Amino acid sequence: MPLRSSTFDKAAPVAIGVFRLVIGLLFASHGAASLFGIFGGAVGTHGGTVATGAWPSWYAAVIQLVCGLLVTAGVFTRVAAFLASGSMAYAYFVVHQPDGLLPLQNHGESSALFCWAFLLLTFTGPGAIALGSLVRRTENAPVPAAG
Repeated sequence: MPLRSSTFDKAAPVAIGVFRLVIGLLFASHGAASLFGIFGGAVGTHGGTVATGAWPSWYAAVIQLVCGLLVTAGVFTRVAAFLASGSMAYAYFVVHQPDGLLPLQNHGESSALFCWAFLLLTFTGPGAIALGSLVRRTENAPVPAAG
């Protein structure tokens, strides 16, 4: 029996939610590696960290960690995803693109993929299983009448 588009339409919020979780965790991992030296440390440091306040690496790592965690949790997803997308566009065009035109030439594949993944989340929102949607439901819940 072939899958109908309605089956995919019903599953889309869950698929977006899982996509958000994976992308957010991967992004936050990059930030944690650069800031705390875990998961192999910052790229090019042989297990070390980036210098505190160093432009742009330290600021990029903070954006990666904070936005990655917000996206993972599904809190302020659109704002965090927009900021993350912009930071990855900066990384691609300023850091990678001068080394070659295409991502395979300039080693900017992850920057390009993160940029587009976060831009997609900016427009789709968090999908299902987001902490932000639970908070909104609680805020919109009817208040019981006193009596």
